Amino acid sequence: MPLPLYLLALAVFAMGTSEFMLAGLLPDIATELDVPVGTAGLLTSAFAVGMVAGAPLTAVLARGRSGRSGLLAFVLAFLAAHAVAALATSFPLLLATRVVAALANAGFLAVALTTAAALVPPERKGRALAVLLSGTTAATIAGVPGGALLGTLFGWRAAFWAVALLCLPAVLGILRGVPDREGSEAERPSLRAELARLRRPRLLLVMLLGALVNAATFGSFTFLAPLVTGTTGLGSVWVPVVLVLFGAGSFAGVTAAGRLADRRPGLVLAVGAPLLLAGWPALALLAAWPGALLVLVFVLGALSFAVGATLITRVLHEADGAPTLAGACATAALNAGAVLGPLLAAIALGTAAGDRGPLWTSAALVGAAVLVALPRRRVVAGA
Repeated sequence: MPLPLYLLALAVFAMGTSEFMLAGLLPDIATELDVPVGTAGLLTSAFAVGMVAGAPLTAVLARGRSGRSGLLAFVLAFLAAHAVAALATSFPLLLATRVVAALANAGFLAVALTTAAALVPPERKGRALAVLLSGTTAATIAGVPGGALLGTLFGWRAAFWAVALLCLPAVLGILRGVPDREGSEAERPSLRAELARLRRPRLLLVMLLGALVNAATFGSFTFLAPLVTGTTGLGSVWVPVVLVLFGAGSFAGVTAAGRLADRRPGLVLAVGAPLLLAGWPALALLAAWPGALLVLVFVLGALSFAVGATLITRVLHEADGAPTLAGACATAALNAGAVLGPLLAAIALGTAAGDRGPLWTSAALVGAAVLVALPRRRVVAGA
């Protein structure tokens, strides 16, 4: 794989860390800025909504610019937002920086997905996307616990400074490693032609499936902590261990899927989806046993990201005639799930199912994806 892919993955790692690290920082932020913890939680919601809305908007705004200049503009905006956040003395200002960071993140990921696919031959597109998305999975392994540790030792502002500093090598890498490919207007499809391409039923289908699987993934991931300390009965010290296990599984899954997503996407989905459909109920039923929890969390992390990454690769294949908006479609599908899943899981958390509610929600979401995909399995597999 080309070196620029790994430089892009480094920026994705910084952005993934920023997206997930707030879970451990909200109490301290709320205390220092004198707002309720529930109000501080709006920082997470603002980021997620900004990612969904920002992907197509920023991709269109970046249209006509080279991949390198677009990536550079977005990563610098992301860096600046975190520097301002680290200095913020009021909650409204901090909230505004999260919106700006989300828009920059969405734009960067949309352009990076398209750039990564263009850096390799078509038959290696899946592996290239696996390298890029490994930045997100690495963030769940190292970035999130690291952010929480920095917050504990030096205060929440240190975590924002750390994310800003992580962007600096990515800036240099983009300048030195990403080709400055700026096609002429004659070579680039018109925006109308790209939008027409995005209305294809095959593309909408794989986007829907990607959103459903990602909703299942982040619905349960968001609420693993109460499951660990509640149903399983482990101490709070085990929460980061479980989160790291899920992240390690997701890294293994996206790496393995990257080797198969181009040649055998149907195989990954045919094997992974039924196992995922069985895995979430299995965890719900066996969560009281610590050993079962630790094993299943790793396995479900691997299956979730293997299936999810394969579907996102399928999105880029189906949107092949829309170079500006293909990455935006993939980003929107990913983040629509990241918004929907935790909302549904939070509702389930308040039902009689309690801590296991999010797991049953994930099972239902994967079940819906399987029901939608089954009659159209040849299309989903790329036939």
